[in-house]
Amino acid sequence: MLARVAESIYWMSRYVERAENVARFIEVNLNLMLDLPVGSAQQWQPLVATTGDAAEFAKRYSTATQHNVIEFLMFDQENVNSIRSCLRAARENARSVREIISSEMWEQLNEFYLRVNYAAALAGSRTDPQDLLRRVRRSGHLFTGVTDATMTHNESWNFCRLGRMLERADKTSRILDVKYFLLLPTADDVGTTSDDIQWAAVLRSASAFEMYRKCHGRIAPERIVEFLLLEKEFPRASSTASCGRGRRCTPSRGRRPGCSGIRSNACSGSSAPSSRTPASRRSSPQGCTSTRSKYARPPLVWTAWSPVARESSPATCT
Repeated sequence: MLARVAESIYWMSRYVERAENVARFIEVNLNLMLDLPVGSAQQWQPLVATTGDAAEFAKRYSTATQHNVIEFLMFDQENVNSIRSCLRAARENARSVREIISSEMWEQLNEFYLRVNYAAALAGSRTDPQDLLRRVRRSGHLFTGVTDATMTHNESWNFCRLGRMLERADKTSRILDVKYFLLLPTADDVGTTSDDIQWAAVLRSASAFEMYRKCHGRIAPERIVEFLLLEKEFPRASSTASCGRGRRCTPSRGRRPGCSGIRSNACSGSSAPSSRTPASRRSSPQGCTSTRSKYARPPLVWTAWSPVARESSPATCT
């Protein structure tokens, strides 16, 4: 694979994941404003810090109000990490590798980009962006599903998956970092209702609230950090995302590395023939082994070697 192709696929996937994550952050923050007690400070500046664009935002906006932050993170074309800019970059990368990705992937990404571009021209998208944010999240999930369902799982698909998983790991670690240093006004608020509401918002920012409750129940900061960083079963945890394959990173229990997973003497480590192995297989030469199921194997036919027989009926094990 050309390095240019690998780079384009990697960034295409990463930009789509980034747009989905930013949309989720904004949606969770809008709901957080409704849950916090009356008189609580606005939480829009930490949202900008989560995306890593605090310095760029400070150069162009005086205060971190709801209108300014939504405009900056969703539609600002000069902000390279806005949803609109991310989708534009993802679309350009996809255009350069049209011969590698599937047509369904291109159609979904192009429709995704055009939908956000159209919404940017509507004033209502800035004052009430909830519906657009839900559409962005669902479009990102749809692109991921279309990619896995229509793209050959070869090197190109692996680079696509790599970009998506690294972006997830980066955003999950940023969420926890911002929670520790920016969200709570004072240390006296630790353990209060406001603290629990914000920890729940952290889980929702990673689409982890329901899955965390199934595993641990009550809100506990140490459990939340452990879940978002180390939980191998959760696809957005940093350890799973940075690994890229979850539990498939290690050999399955009871198998040797390199084993295909189909029961055979080579996998089990036993040299004795199985009692269920057909007699024709037990009498085969030692060098002739197979990992195919016995139900799919035709009976073996062995022919004495001769030049004529070698040409017409080779003595091979299929």
